[in-house]
Amino acid sequence: MPNLSMNSSDPIQQKTWVKEIMNTSVISIDSSVTAADAARMMEDTGIGAVIVLENSLPVGIVTDRDLAIKITAHSFPIGTPVKRIMSSPLISIDPDSDLWIASDLMSTRNVRKLPVIDDDTVVGIITSSDLVKHIADH
Repeated sequence: MPNLSMNSSDPIQQKTWVKEIMNTSVISIDSSVTAADAARMMEDTGIGAVIVLENSLPVGIVTDRDLAIKITAHSFPIGTPVKRIMSSPLISIDPDSDLWIASDLMSTRNVRKLPVIDDDTVVGIITSSDLVKHIADH
């Protein structure tokens, strides 16, 4: 039987923190912004999600999938405020959390994009693609 024990030099066993691989380029928008404007911002910046704020606090997220599915499936007009199509409550993680915690949270809550929040401020985002890339590189 092969030896399946891992030693401490194994990169899988070494802790990696969310802040080490998160993307710090995050766009936040007010909850009154229209779905059309949010979609344009996402296209112009090449990102797949925007964080939705109310009174400067993060309350939700709108992803490219939210735009495609919710606008079409519910026949919402493209001028609908993002507050109506955002995913909420916002599932987020602390920058000092371990990647395994982020991975577990994303898996159990079925989310692909996880905002990183420190003291009610969005400081980054981690995606399932980021996790896969990190694992593949190690």
